[in-house]
Amino acid sequence: MRKKHLILIGAVLLVLSTAVLIVCGQTYTVRLKRDYLKDPLPTDTGRIRLNVNSDAGAEITDFDVVEDSLVIRFASVKRGRTDVSVFFGDEPQCYFRLYTHVFGVITYESAFGDSTGDIAVPISLLLFLAAVLWFVIKRYRADVKRSIYQYRNVMELGLIVFLSFLLLGLVWQSFNYKGLLDLINDFLRLIHSFSMVVLPVAFVLSLLVTASNISLMRKEGRSLRNMLGIFLGVGLCLSTLVPVALGEYLQWSPNSIMDVHNERGAGLYLELFTEGVISMFVSYLECILIGTVVLGIKAARHVPAFDKDYMLILGCQINKDGTLTPLLRSRADKALEFARMQKEKTGRGLLFVPSGGQGADEVMAEADAIKNYLLSAGVPEARILPENKSANTWENIANSMRLIREHAGGADANTAFSTTNYHVFRAGLIAETQGVHMEGVGSPTKRYFWVNAFVREFIATLVSEKKKHLFVIAAVTLMIVLAVLIKYLSVVL
Repeated sequence: MRKKHLILIGAVLLVLSTAVLIVCGQTYTVRLKRDYLKDPLPTDTGRIRLNVNSDAGAEITDFDVVEDSLVIRFASVKRGRTDVSVFFGDEPQCYFRLYTHVFGVITYESAFGDSTGDIAVPISLLLFLAAVLWFVIKRYRADVKRSIYQYRNVMELGLIVFLSFLLLGLVWQSFNYKGLLDLINDFLRLIHSFSMVVLPVAFVLSLLVTASNISLMRKEGRSLRNMLGIFLGVGLCLSTLVPVALGEYLQWSPNSIMDVHNERGAGLYLELFTEGVISMFVSYLECILIGTVVLGIKAARHVPAFDKDYMLILGCQINKDGTLTPLLRSRADKALEFARMQKEKTGRGLLFVPSGGQGADEVMAEADAIKNYLLSAGVPEARILPENKSANTWENIANSMRLIREHAGGADANTAFSTTNYHVFRAGLIAETQGVHMEGVGSPTKRYFWVNAFVREFIATLVSEKKKHLFVIAAVTLMIVLAVLIKYLSVVL
C-alpha cells in the first residue's frame, strides 16, 4: 500500500459516507420516551396533537405510540428549520427542532445533530484510520527489516502506538454512537485521556529519571546534557496537567480572562481547542518516547546473524595504566561472546577490529589496549586488525571500514560491531548514514546511562524527522479545529 492508495481510500470512503447520508437522511424518526414528556402517554393517539411551523423544512408522515415512546416520522420537504410542539389535548408536553439541509438531509436539535444514516461517518473514519495504521505498520516492518538503525523507525513505531490508541478508543465509542456531536465530544475527550492514562507512568518515570540523572551527574559532572532526562520527565508531567489546570481556572476563577460559560461565545471553543491541541501534542510526544525506548532496547538486545567476517569493537576511555575500563572490557567481552556463539553455530571464525585512537590523557591508543586484552583472552594476533587513529564513533566506523575493505581486497565483508547497550542504536545509525549496514551487539552497563541515551535519541528523532512530525501534528490539529468548529456552528446556526 502506498500514499496514493491511502488518498484514494479516503476519497472513496468520503464519497460513500456522503452518499449514505444523503440517501438515508431524507427521513428521520423522533422517539420521545416517557421521561421526556410531561404527562403519561395517552392510549388514544387522537389526543396527541403535533404543531409544526408554517415554513417547516420537514413534514410529519406518521406518528404512533410504541411501548413507552411516542414515535414521530418525518420526511424532508425543503431546506429550512422545523419547530415541533407536542400536545396531549391542550396540555403542552415538549418541544424539539429539526434542520433540513442541502440535499434534504434532516438533523435533530442542531445543524450537526443526529441524522438517519450518519453512522456511516464514524464507520468511514474507523476504516480510514485502520488503513493508515496498516500502512504505517507495513512501512515500519519493511524499514526495520532493511535496518533497525533509522530514526524513521522510531517515528513509525510511535505513530503506531498513537493511531492504535485512537482507533481502539473510537471503536469502543462507536458501540454507543449517538450522533456526530457525541462523536466529536468523544474524540476531544479521547485525545485528552491518552495523556492522562500515561500520566502515572510519566510521573514515575520522571522520578526515576531524576534519580538516574543525579547519579549520572555525580559520575560525569553537572551539565545541561546530563540533565536532559529531568527536563523531559518534569516537562511531560506539567504539560499533561496544563489542560486540566487551565480548564479548572477558566471554569471557577472570577478573574478569568475568557468567558467559557457562554455556549455562543468564542471563549468556550478557544478553551476546547487549546486543551485539545496541548493534550494531542503531549500524547504524540509520549508515543514517540515509547517508540524510542522500545527501539533502543530492541537494538541493544538484537543478536546479529551468524555470518560475520569482522567484528568491530568501538573504543572508549582506558585506564591510566593502559588496561581496559569495565565499560570497554564489557564491549570486548561481548565481541568475544558473539565470536564463540558464531563458531559454535556455524563453525565460521571472524577477525576482530578494535578501534580507537590515543587521547591526550591516555598512555596508548584504545585499539592497542583492546588488542592486548584480546591477546590475553587467547585470540591469535593474526585474527586482530587494529585501527588506532579514530577520535569518535563516526571515525571509528569510517576508518575501520576502510581498513576492512583493504584487508578484504575491496570485497564486501559482513561486519558487526560491539558497543555498550545504550550506544548500539546510535552507532548503527551513524553506520547507516555512511552507507554501511552493520548489526550491533550491546554489552551491559550502568542503568543511569540508558536514560540520557533514550532522551538524546528522542530529541534526535524529533529533529531528524521534523517535517513528518509536523505533518502528523498539523493533521491532528486540523481534526481538532474541525471538531471545535462543528461544535460552535451547531450552537449558533
